[in-house]
Amino acid sequence: MPAHADIYRYEDAEGIVHFTDAPTDKRFKVFMRDLKKDRQLRTRLKFAASVNPAEYDHIIKTYADKYGVNQSLIKAVIHAESGYNPNAVSPKGASGLMQLMPGTAKSLKVSNSFDPKDNVEGGVKYLRFLLDTFRGDVSLAVAAYNAGLNKVARYGGIPPYAETRTYVNRVLSYMQSYQAN
Repeated sequence: MPAHADIYRYEDAEGIVHFTDAPTDKRFKVFMRDLKKDRQLRTRLKFAASVNPAEYDHIIKTYADKYGVNQSLIKAVIHAESGYNPNAVSPKGASGLMQLMPGTAKSLKVSNSFDPKDNVEGGVKYLRFLLDTFRGDVSLAVAAYNAGLNKVARYGGIPPYAETRTYVNRVLSYMQSYQAN
């Protein structure tokens, strides 16, 4: 399956040019945009918009306040995970708005992953745990949400998996968009 990604670059003080498809530093700027990826993103955004994300705002606000997690981050994770589809199921078995794995849902005492209220509370509770674990570092918390806590700990940062790096960038981008609105 072909991979699609934007390419970013920056030139350091010594004149060395660095390229990446998963920038982890604000000095990276878009060098080459992947137009096919942008079309796919626009399609996902249209789908997400047709689901009416606003109907979940009260649930998101309730658990953002309860667990002290930024609403924009919660919305970004939901957007990236399920496109606001409460009935979404991943090929790996994650389910609901925040795509909780069965074991994670059970440990968070989520009785029904397809119930938006239960799912969002469990997902936000898990995000709070990850944010606390990584001392508020949103990028690491989001990477752990995707790849698992042990993988982030093992690599001492965002794991070198294209899927995880793309996921982190996507969530952070969505989060910025939600904060701007």
